[in-house]
Amino acid sequence: MALLNIGAGNKDDAFYRYKMPKMITKIEGRGNGIKTNIVNMVDIAKALARPASYTTKYFGCELGAQSKFDEKTGTSHVNGAHDTGKLAGLLENFIKKFVQCYGCGNPETEIIITKSQMINLKCAACGFVSDVDMRDKLTTFILKNPPESKKGSKDKKAMRRAEKERLKEGEAADEELKKIKKEAGKKKGSTGNLKDAAPKVSSKKKSHLSDEDHSPSGSQEDENEAVVAADGGSDDDVEWQTDTSAAAAQQRIQEQLNAVTASMVMLSANEDKPKSGKNSPGRDEKPKVNGQGNGVKSVDANVELVGAIKDYISKGSPADKLKPFLESLTGTAQERTDAFFEALFEGVGKGFSKEVVRKKNYVAAAVEEESSKPILLHALENFCLKASPEAVKEVGLVLKALYDNDMLEEEFIVEWYEKGLNGVNKSSPIWKNVKPFVEWLQSAESETEEE
Repeated sequence: MALLNIGAGNKDDAFYRYKMPKMITKIEGRGNGIKTNIVNMVDIAKALARPASYTTKYFGCELGAQSKFDEKTGTSHVNGAHDTGKLAGLLENFIKKFVQCYGCGNPETEIIITKSQMINLKCAACGFVSDVDMRDKLTTFILKNPPESKKGSKDKKAMRRAEKERLKEGEAADEELKKIKKEAGKKKGSTGNLKDAAPKVSSKKKSHLSDEDHSPSGSQEDENEAVVAADGGSDDDVEWQTDTSAAAAQQRIQEQLNAVTASMVMLSANEDKPKSGKNSPGRDEKPKVNGQGNGVKSVDANVELVGAIKDYISKGSPADKLKPFLESLTGTAQERTDAFFEALFEGVGKGFSKEVVRKKNYVAAAVEEESSKPILLHALENFCLKASPEAVKEVGLVLKALYDNDMLEEEFIVEWYEKGLNGVNKSSPIWKNVKPFVEWLQSAESETEEE
């Protein structure tokens, strides 16, 4: 059976994975009883993931003729003699209106009827929800004959509920375990966290470590929790002081700052001992940022990078010379790519994905090398952290556009997504909007392996 790519825009793509059978028609009867039989309508509708009654009814609405699909025999008839090419053209219109995603053009969509009796198409690839024009005659038929819910949806909901219950039980067990440990710690005289603190001996109070803590049968963990002062093996109580060394301060800064800004902060190596005189650093002196005490060099450097890249693009400079130009600028590869993304799409909101497609030549020039692709994904993430909510909603469409234009591969996108879920910005709405596209990528890969 001859197969065609779904959607006229994809007809020349030899590697397009969504296909449908070529339409076969047959004229039956004569005179006033003449009718056209679409022989393989069931197979076509199955490829489009739509009921065959929808396509048959659509033909009747558009041709102004009676149409009928027999569920028992699977036959589709439209009154009158109609050319196969004409019916194929009508089928293409049906695909554009009721199958393909209005955002990315992918045909893997699901019809959803809202509470207000509106028809939407939810894309499994990019997550975009398309609003169907309710003025079309077929919409009345769809509302009266809604599509069947996908098989296994109830089972999935039950599995999700069971998973939530297991998580709640696990959290309750963790809380109970924390309480037990806390009570045990109080009994053993544990007084604080040892992470950034050094013990100091004091002779004011006597420790009251129980015999159980010193017993040979006690566990190694209990021995570690009971800290004894190291001055002559004394049992004096312990006081804690914060470690103010440069190494400890650097460690605290690294923990507090996110992954993007942590690399910008460097403590001065000359903080061992304060020097006497007018120029000695004060007690509350801020850490130096790239040699400056005001901490604004990184911001100024980013503004300069963005301005330089904007000038380059505004002059109409060719995209094929963008890579050498970016490499000539100061800063790390990530900083230059962040500034490039900001300069290229600054102020964009709704229509972010269309802007990416329009300026794809510049983006492609910036990610010619394999090592540049993870940097581009992090630049997209950093841009979305500062962008408008409308732009963040289209991040799935942006990834789809970059993927379709061979600028990003599946492995880079999936790895970046999984790291982001466990990273510093895991609460960002970026991952919620990226999730449908990543799931589509993984399902498409599994289907390809099965074939």
